[in-house]
Amino acid sequence: MSTSTPRRRLRRPAVAAAAAITMTAGVVAAAPDAGQKAPVPWLGLVAASKTVTLDSWKEDPGVYLDLGTYLTASGAPLELRVTRKSYKDPVVATQIIRKGNKTRTRALPQNLVKDFSGLPDFVRITVRDGAGKAVVSRTESFCPNNASGRILPDAPATSKYPESCPTNPFTLGSVWGVENGWASNTYAGYYSAPVALPAGKYTAEVAITKRYRDLFKIADKPQTVDVTVRERSWEEESSGRAPDARSASGHAAHGAGHSGHAAARTPAPSSATTGADPTYNVGHGPHPPAPAAVPWAAAREGFRSAQGDGPGRTDGSRQAPAAQPNAKRPTGRAAVPDVPKPDLRSLPAYGITIGAGDTGTPGKDYLAFSANVWNAGPAQLVVDGFRKPGNELMDAYQYFYDASGKQVGYTPTGTMEWDPRPGHEHWHFTDFASYRLLKADKKETVRSGKEAFCLANTDAVDYTVKNANWHPDNTDLSTACGQENSISVREVLDVGSGDTYTQDLPGQSFDITGLANGTYYIQVLANPEKRLKETDLGNNSALRKVVLGGKPGARTVTVPKHDLVDAP
Repeated sequence: MSTSTPRRRLRRPAVAAAAAITMTAGVVAAAPDAGQKAPVPWLGLVAASKTVTLDSWKEDPGVYLDLGTYLTASGAPLELRVTRKSYKDPVVATQIIRKGNKTRTRALPQNLVKDFSGLPDFVRITVRDGAGKAVVSRTESFCPNNASGRILPDAPATSKYPESCPTNPFTLGSVWGVENGWASNTYAGYYSAPVALPAGKYTAEVAITKRYRDLFKIADKPQTVDVTVRERSWEEESSGRAPDARSASGHAAHGAGHSGHAAARTPAPSSATTGADPTYNVGHGPHPPAPAAVPWAAAREGFRSAQGDGPGRTDGSRQAPAAQPNAKRPTGRAAVPDVPKPDLRSLPAYGITIGAGDTGTPGKDYLAFSANVWNAGPAQLVVDGFRKPGNELMDAYQYFYDASGKQVGYTPTGTMEWDPRPGHEHWHFTDFASYRLLKADKKETVRSGKEAFCLANTDAVDYTVKNANWHPDNTDLSTACGQENSISVREVLDVGSGDTYTQDLPGQSFDITGLANGTYYIQVLANPEKRLKETDLGNNSALRKVVLGGKPGARTVTVPKHDLVDAP
């Protein structure tokens, strides 16, 4: 249980750039020692370079220990499924062993993992100064979903595994993996705190801890790297722009991006940005802005024309459906084809704090929170907005696809509206979710003014569900929700992914000024008007208990654990 009075901003780790790694066959050393029974896969620890240089900035001292060490897999991928049956159950890990066309499972020890952010205490890092004295000794976690490059020329061209490990406290299932013939950086990224090392020369040793060596049959071969720490200053940079001091050496650090894409709802920076910022990046770092709208296009054959118009295209070149532009919302299901549909579910609220609200009005108290609605599948939620030239609103349609991915129908499902508020500034689909504060008897007392959303795949909530997409496209707002002058947009919530709005954004709060102290429940309700077509409408609500206290102007909130999840 936790009591909170200050307002805090949720942050997510940044994601490493997937740089290619060139290693000779002798460096890989992934095979077991002679006489040792070969496990599947063969895993090894390697260092890409014998020397690294780390920067410590005068304005923000400390270095991140990205030492260029990697876990390699050969013979087969390392694949883990990490799940929990419910929030009342512990997180468990299972290894999936693939050999040719055969697959078998191996239950890993209980309590091996505590959450979905990676394997805890996977490597031990020891840094010694010039006199041989240990100045750093600590263990760090390892997220296998950090595909850093191939180590073998005949390895698969791409890694099939997700690009990060989830950090949302209410994640239900994740898939971790190191692709066969690939390497994953062992650096823990922003899960790891920087260390204070004065400028100078050091020697670092990185070793996989005994627990994991025994578990995965990894040879005991620590890697040694010579480290140079150099001190730099933002003022001395010719660009005049302060670099990202949180990065180890001026590049993006590896970590969980799909929060894994768990993202703050903050507009992406320009493509000129260097050094990933955890409040911006998901997947592959800063995304360029969405393309500007083009004039109303001539008719095309559906959404997959010869010009390549397909899912995720938001350049305004699609023609509106044949239905009337301002068609009334349907009351029945006659126009809805019998094909797989999405299943929207809500996660319990978290990041719950007392704040000043959107306007900072003196004398007002607000209860702020973060909320997520996710898609349990088995089909994508696809919503397109079409703007009749000159109209302020777009007409929204939900699209349906058969098992082969062919578009087979659509139905009107409300509207989209432009939200000009800072932190938003994109097209919101209305009627996607509703936030309500319920009294102890579960009856509504306050409703949030926010009921419109831009849909983006910010969080990997459960990648073990059927048809989960481990590589969703629109993982931040610059890839999805259009610009003020857009003529059409496509917003997608993919299978297995969720859409988080963090507590620092407009609308993510309740005015509690006049409420008595006591017990309440924050309700996150998906598809409140049931206009979206789903496989199941009975699992759309999630409640989170809170206890209000304090005095006007100095209110407090206590957030009890939600079963086994302690995430206020």
